[in-house]
Amino acid sequence: MALRDELLKPIWHAFTALDLDKSGKVSKSQLKVLSHNLCTVMRIPHDPVALEEHFKHDDVGPVSTQGYMPYLNKFILDKVQDNFDRQDFNRMCWTLCARKNLNRTHLLISDEDAFKIWCIFNFLSEEKYPLAIVTEEIEYFLRKLTEAMGGSWVEERFEDYKLELSIKQQRLSAWELITLVGTGTFSKGVDRQTLSMGITEVFHELILDVFKQGYMMKKGHKRKNWTERWFLLRPNSISYYVSEDLAEKKGDIVLNANCCVESLPDKEGKKCLFYVKCSDKSYEINASDKKRKQEWIQAIQMCLSLLQLGRAVPHRESLQKRRDLRQKQQAEQEELELRMRELQTANENKQLQLEAMRKKLEEAAANAAEEERRLLQTQTEQQDRYRMDLEREKMVRQEMEEQVAQKSSELEQYLQRVHELEDMYHRLEDALEDEKRARQDEETVRRLQARLLEEEAVKRAELEQIHLHQQRAISETEVEKQELRKEGTAKENALQAAMLQLEQLEKERQGALEQYQEVVQKLEDAANNTRTWKHKVAHHEGLVRLVQPGSKGPQKITNWGPASFTEAELSMREKDWQERKNQATPGL
Repeated sequence: MALRDELLKPIWHAFTALDLDKSGKVSKSQLKVLSHNLCTVMRIPHDPVALEEHFKHDDVGPVSTQGYMPYLNKFILDKVQDNFDRQDFNRMCWTLCARKNLNRTHLLISDEDAFKIWCIFNFLSEEKYPLAIVTEEIEYFLRKLTEAMGGSWVEERFEDYKLELSIKQQRLSAWELITLVGTGTFSKGVDRQTLSMGITEVFHELILDVFKQGYMMKKGHKRKNWTERWFLLRPNSISYYVSEDLAEKKGDIVLNANCCVESLPDKEGKKCLFYVKCSDKSYEINASDKKRKQEWIQAIQMCLSLLQLGRAVPHRESLQKRRDLRQKQQAEQEELELRMRELQTANENKQLQLEAMRKKLEEAAANAAEEERRLLQTQTEQQDRYRMDLEREKMVRQEMEEQVAQKSSELEQYLQRVHELEDMYHRLEDALEDEKRARQDEETVRRLQARLLEEEAVKRAELEQIHLHQQRAISETEVEKQELRKEGTAKENALQAAMLQLEQLEKERQGALEQYQEVVQKLEDAANNTRTWKHKVAHHEGLVRLVQPGSKGPQKITNWGPASFTEAELSMREKDWQERKNQATPGL
């Protein structure tokens, strides 16, 4: 628990005690007195002007807790240090609130014991305002009190009390807790002194953090004498007093992680010895018996272990664990309630959906009945229409059968015509094949004629060369005429032989022309056949388009290639050559 949270609880009691009319607000003058007392007790320099400066703009009168908290945090709690007596602070706040709230009627305890219970309440209460202590912490406090009084805890009695608390939301205020303990509800048969001692022991343990206390003998450092002292063991110190009323404090043994406690053997007539060893001093202590010696050693060792581990005292640590567990349970409870609300909402939505579905089903059933009636009426009408449609369909079927028969006859005729056309197509293919072969023969003859013409042109060129030589020989000298005549005679003989060869070639050319005429005739015959089949195909609705042959006119062939000149041009060339030959012959 933080120091600020511990201080806020007593201050809250004091503030609410000053709220006489329970309006939640306190006058500025009372807050000045409270702030001054707080600063005095907690040893904080008090600034009397700070409160007036803080609330100088607040002229509406009394100040609420929300209005006082910023001032309290800024000028008091933020400056406080843990160097003051908390019991004086608690008593100051207790004095302000007890006068108004404490009802001493029927109480079996003193005001001092009531103050201790009030401090225990502030320690165990929840950190929510208004302050209250829950059932779990009430049971924890009553168990501690019963154990301190040496009694036994009766679970059944507290269970009955819990049932009564359930009406009050299972929590008590500080004054209700004081009344519960002070009236002896759970301490029947116990005298007031025992009850007071039990309250004091629980107060020492929970508030003053006293682990153990009691009388023991301590050896002095200077005189070395043994003196009886009242020892109080706290988490970080062992204090020893003259007596148990704690009026006169003789000293402190400061504990830290470097201290240790060990048992000592008997010496100087003293038994049950042990010593606490610190960094600067060692303290020898004598317990009354072995049991108390062992208890003190274990308690001191536990304090040293907590210091070494840096942990809080066990009851503060367990309090924090219980609070964390309650917060976790509360969060789980809130989550469970939220889920329950969600489930309830979902269930209500489901109910609404089911109701809507039921209405829809009823509407659907009514609609289905109406639909069924309309369907029956519609079915009757459809049956009548179907009967009439059947009759019309029979008539249409008969007409269709007649049309099918007619179409079948037309199809047979059409198939017959197709067969005839296929036969004609095959014949036409044969005719085209004959025409193709005739064209191949014509091409062969044309190549042969071209070769003969080339040979004839070569011979003619040779003759022309010979003639030119003759002309040159005649023009050179007359002397050589005789020799030239001889040579001319020889050449004439050669020319005659060439003429004979030319005549032979002319005959071969005439044979080739005759063969060419035969091929041309065949082509004309094939073209006539093709034209005849074309007329037949055209007569049969033009199902087949024939391939047209080329021109049937004869092409002339010369040494420059086919179709280069006509027959008349060839005759003129022959006449011209013959005339030149005749002109050259007489001179020889």
